[in-house]
Amino acid sequence: MAVQIWYNFTFMLPRVEPGGSRAGKEKDKMDQVKFKAEVRTEKGTGAVRRLRKTGKVPGSIMKMDKGGIELIKFDEHEFLMAMRGHTSKQLLVTLDMNGTEVPALMREMQNDVLAGTPIHVDFSEVSLTRKVRVTVPLVLAGEPVGVKIGGGVLEQVLRNVEVECLPTDIAEKFTVDVSSLGLDQTFFVRDLQLGEKYTLATRGELALAVVKAPEGAEGAAAGGEAPEVIKKGKEEKK
Repeated sequence: MAVQIWYNFTFMLPRVEPGGSRAGKEKDKMDQVKFKAEVRTEKGTGAVRRLRKTGKVPGSIMKMDKGGIELIKFDEHEFLMAMRGHTSKQLLVTLDMNGTEVPALMREMQNDVLAGTPIHVDFSEVSLTRKVRVTVPLVLAGEPVGVKIGGGVLEQVLRNVEVECLPTDIAEKFTVDVSSLGLDQTFFVRDLQLGEKYTLATRGELALAVVKAPEGAEGAAAGGEAPEVIKKGKEEKK
């Protein structure tokens, strides 16, 4: 499901276009990410370094019901292939643990500074029927009227929002169409209407985007005369 936010220019009230997207093909909803993993017995710096040389990535998964953390490992190439096209920091994945599918959220991935390859990944096991809180990036789309006609400047104040939803409904991003924003108009978090699947956790009074008037426009719009310049010096004799 792609999420598209549209606006009514008169009232500036957004609506969600079900199943729609800005480009018609762009998907905001994440595709399934699945790869094999197994329990890891290797511990310690030396053992983990040797593990990486064999093409494996060490990781851990926080167990949901049993509690505690389980050490895991998985094939680096298979992991990178499964992650192709995904940029979200909080991603729903399915770990194939010897035939048992374990749904989990990818919470953190550490990369090699030089090579950029993953060196450790942390997961949290989740239930597909329980809501989780995640951070979703916001992507602005369209050229605001206030920029195109009014010469204003679009400023994205907020880059992401926190929402609560089922793990299967986690979005890669929310695409927001700002083409109807006029000069000095602000779009707030409370204006987002994402549907029943998402509950906003970010404060509604926070500004998401604003179109600012160009510099000097306020003074020109006031139509006031230029202030008189008072020269210093001796008073003119009468």
